[in-house]
Amino acid sequence: MRIAIAGGTGLVGRLVVDAVSREGHEPVVLARSTGVDLTSGRGLDQALSGVSRLIDVTNIATTKRSAAVTFFETVTQHLLEAGARAGVEHHVALSIVGVDRVDIGYYAGKLRQEELVLGGAAPASVLRATQLHEFAAQLVDRASLGPFVLVPSMLSQPIAAREVADALVERTLGPPVGMAAELAGPEPLQMRVMVRRLLQARGSRRLVVPLYLPIGAARAMANGGQLPLGEGPRGRQTYAEWLRRAEPAQAR
Repeated sequence: MRIAIAGGTGLVGRLVVDAVSREGHEPVVLARSTGVDLTSGRGLDQALSGVSRLIDVTNIATTKRSAAVTFFETVTQHLLEAGARAGVEHHVALSIVGVDRVDIGYYAGKLRQEELVLGGAAPASVLRATQLHEFAAQLVDRASLGPFVLVPSMLSQPIAAREVADALVERTLGPPVGMAAELAGPEPLQMRVMVRRLLQARGSRRLVVPLYLPIGAARAMANGGQLPLGEGPRGRQTYAEWLRRAEPAQAR
């Protein structure tokens, strides 16, 4: 079958495309590079011709609440409307564990996305996943200040992006379930620990500076607001195992 991947050129999106192909299906990437503008809807109808399933892993790099809400609301509405016209049988969206417990702008956008997907006419599923193993490297790239890396106090249960991609495809090929059980990694870890291990693996002497604010979203992140609630599927690759594979590959 033809399976569309909205945001199929991003970190998780590329892995979803690979997973769809491994399952013997045809991935259809919805991105500007393939002639589809998700914020305007241009090219969507043509791209979704013959598509029976759709996976939404779109993303926006912002912490502003208004920008995040506008982006996810606009893109999701376009996908739902075009999907209805194309006869999409299952609309699956990737979300984040803790979006309803940690009050930050980006998460407000993800909550709006969930609301639209679950409240729409299309058969749908939302899969919340915990932070990725890869997030520590993204944080190092963004939060370095000379010899220091500023790391917010954040307790999560990280998972490899590849395992998230595989779970999304498995969910997509199954029946719609609405809000799926939360997906998490095999063990809880503090972000400062993840960053220190990453720097050690890279042979870096930069120092990790933990940041903690005992208020609002910062307190929620530090106190487990991004941990899964209850039972659910768990990834198998630990962060240490991921580091052993990912960092030598990056060095090459």
